Amino acid sequence: MCVPGCVLRGGGKKKQLPGKGGRLYGGTLTISETEECESLFPISVSDAVSVFVTNQIYEGLVKFNMRDLTIRPSIAERWEIDESGTIYTFHLKKGVFFQDDACFPGSKGREVKAADVKYSFELLCTQSPDNVNFNATLNNNIKGAKEFYQASSKGKPAAGLESIRVIDDTTVQITLQAPSTSFMNILASAPASIVPREGVEKYGNQLHIGTGPFLFSVQDKQAGNLVLLKNPNYHRSDSLGNKLPFVDSLVIKSSATKADQLAAFEKGEVDVVLGLPSESVRTLVEEQIEQFKSKNTGYILERTPEMACHFLEFNLSRPPFDDERVRKAISYAIDRNKIIDEVLKGEAYGPGIYGITPPSFREYDITKIKGYDYNPDMANRLFYESGYKDKKVFPGVKIVLNSGGAKNTKVALEVQKQLMEVLGIRVDFEVKTFAQKVDDSRYARADMVLNAWLADYPNPENFLWLFYGAPVPATLDKPSYPNTSRYKNPEFDKLFEKGRMAKTRDESYLFFSQAEQVMMNDAPILMLWYDENYRLIKSRVKKLPANPIRYRDCSEVYLMETPAIPAEKK
Repeated sequence: MCVPGCVLRGGGKKKQLPGKGGRLYGGTLTISETEECESLFPISVSDAVSVFVTNQIYEGLVKFNMRDLTIRPSIAERWEIDESGTIYTFHLKKGVFFQDDACFPGSKGREVKAADVKYSFELLCTQSPDNVNFNATLNNNIKGAKEFYQASSKGKPAAGLESIRVIDDTTVQITLQAPSTSFMNILASAPASIVPREGVEKYGNQLHIGTGPFLFSVQDKQAGNLVLLKNPNYHRSDSLGNKLPFVDSLVIKSSATKADQLAAFEKGEVDVVLGLPSESVRTLVEEQIEQFKSKNTGYILERTPEMACHFLEFNLSRPPFDDERVRKAISYAIDRNKIIDEVLKGEAYGPGIYGITPPSFREYDITKIKGYDYNPDMANRLFYESGYKDKKVFPGVKIVLNSGGAKNTKVALEVQKQLMEVLGIRVDFEVKTFAQKVDDSRYARADMVLNAWLADYPNPENFLWLFYGAPVPATLDKPSYPNTSRYKNPEFDKLFEKGRMAKTRDESYLFFSQAEQVMMNDAPILMLWYDENYRLIKSRVKKLPANPIRYRDCSEVYLMETPAIPAEKK
């Protein structure tokens, strides 16, 4: 394992080696992001970049297929589910090893056992400042998980989580409290990664050891680079029998703005850019129209809808947003189409006039959810009813946002302008780092937060759990996540729980849609727009398909030609 400062770019061009089926080994894949990776500890990851990087270092029992997001084997090679739909028996693949590290005897990674699965899931069910993912994953799923979590505040229960049984070294059995249509999706998400006890005990929340295709090498925040190197002991092969991964290294390069990302792409410094503004894409196409005509651009431009949305989150724990009339008034005061047309320049799937769930789920009809569209008259009537007849007495409120490549600032300016025009109130905003914004949100320090949510797995549940009230702490000195608005409604919770425990997808969707309508009636958020994504990818990059949740498994990616690659400094 390299130490910080050991990776350099350059060192001469290294010849690629042929694999089966015309695939090539070697080279560096560089992916551009506007935010930095905040954590590599699976139970702590909560932002999209950290999830992406974590998925390259760690693995769960199962993983997603990048093309259609179906479940495929990973550390578990097969599984059975009993007739009740509550007992899952997983059979682990032999020959899966944790990455080499000094936490193991002789610095040699050991083979993964069923006991590691039990340990990892008990870690995810243990209270700690690092664990922000329990409520979204195993709570209300695994039998006894909630009781284990509550008891863990006084020390880990000696008996362990009894609903997770180690049958033998390669077999583990998990009992759910009720059938779940989303449990396998949860197991494929980053927080459910399998981790080694030795690594957690040695590194704590600085852990970076898994079974995945890439090894953590270095993160240089000043330079904006995070480098992962090929895991030579990775256990998987592709369908042609090629040992994975193909590329020698994976670089995640963070840039301050979308313009910087595009410039780096045009200079050949990065291979993949996500989330480009439509204006930038249009300019790029116009500048290279002749190359497009000759089909010789060297890159591919893709536009796809995403399981993602953008919204303003209200802080319900204090005035003025503890009054739903104020929240509804502001929701009616915003012209979402104007934001899409004049600020986003068309870069959106559509205005957020329904619920929080985006229109990317088949059989889940969001048009049945009644949200809020632009209605100045209704906005003023509700605002008047709330007691703020004199706009001058409305307290000063502020929107907290992270930079987001300047787009977020432009959106906040337009919201500020519209609220002044429609309601006559002034709303300020403050730009912070992503980490600061998240911290303010969790501790209810902000009045409003400009947020976005990208699904961890393809199920409406992943959006609605943002409003599940049962885990919300009673006092503000404790963080609330993911329900950072601190919204509580027993009716919503009841319907949400029924949806989670439903035996069929149709039944779960029915309860989820009812819960979503209850939540939207209370307006804890102001929906803005549903997202789509422009992706630029070099044509030399193969086997990296786009999907609505930006799930990326770089183990099978190969490059048809490569520039100089990072070399290890001796």
